[in-house]
Amino acid sequence: MVVGTRDPERGRRQRAPREGRHRGAAGTENFSSGFSALGQLAYAGADVSASVIDLRSGLTLVAIDDRVVLPTAGIGRILLLIEVSARISARDASGFGILEKTQGDSVAEAGIWRHLQAPALPVTDLAALVGATGDTLATNVLLRQVGLDSVRARAESLGLSRTALLDLARTTRGPDDAPQLSVGSTSELARLFAALANDETVDPVTSRRVLGWLAHNSDLSLVASAFGLDPLSHRSIDHGLRLINATGADRGVRSEVGMVTGTRGAVAYAVSVRFSDESLTERLRVLEAMRTFGHDLLDHVH
Repeated sequence: MVVGTRDPERGRRQRAPREGRHRGAAGTENFSSGFSALGQLAYAGADVSASVIDLRSGLTLVAIDDRVVLPTAGIGRILLLIEVSARISARDASGFGILEKTQGDSVAEAGIWRHLQAPALPVTDLAALVGATGDTLATNVLLRQVGLDSVRARAESLGLSRTALLDLARTTRGPDDAPQLSVGSTSELARLFAALANDETVDPVTSRRVLGWLAHNSDLSLVASAFGLDPLSHRSIDHGLRLINATGADRGVRSEVGMVTGTRGAVAYAVSVRFSDESLTERLRVLEAMRTFGHDLLDHVH
């Protein structure tokens, strides 16, 4: 069972008017390069959404179609990690123990557990694999343990109405399967990461545990490619920068959510792009636009 109920105050904050719409809020840098790069993708037919929140003031600095719901690929695993962490905090037995992988859990997608000999791992190790590599096998084993309905209920209790983990990880999706692993709005995703950063997701211990798992993320190929960090070792502060992020990638989908702190500021951000992915050139154009947006974030915080 899920511990806790929907927080009315958090829901009101989600619906409250926010600064900025297709521009940087007053008193902040312009983010003009990122706007231009993402705008060019939109003019070329892509669906683009972005949100940036100042972690110190709580103001939204950037909002680009931030309430639009788009596919987010593996980003929805954050909700799974929150549910697992909350159960550990509540000392729920389902948050502990050693879980075995089965043939039905296997997916020929991201992750390393399917390449390892270990037939079973502790729950916390599986969560670390999900945070570090988006491990699909570990994701499915954890989902089998806690249940997709519980993850959805947890998301609702956090005030999320446009962001959800829809299904198990699958190699292929048939007509009876959810069309996407997860969906979300960048407004909610950035707010969720801001809540994690401020120790407000369930409770401080739960929030910090989730951030600890995500701090292992080794994918710095999107927005975070602009920060110059070591993809395999960036848990500590490097040249005044600290990053915690999560990414989602599927055919025609690139999404990233995270927090980055520097010598001059700290922000939570989310960027999602859905595109046709008909050529390598198109895909590289999306990656470059997200990197350009990352440079704007770097200029703002560092």
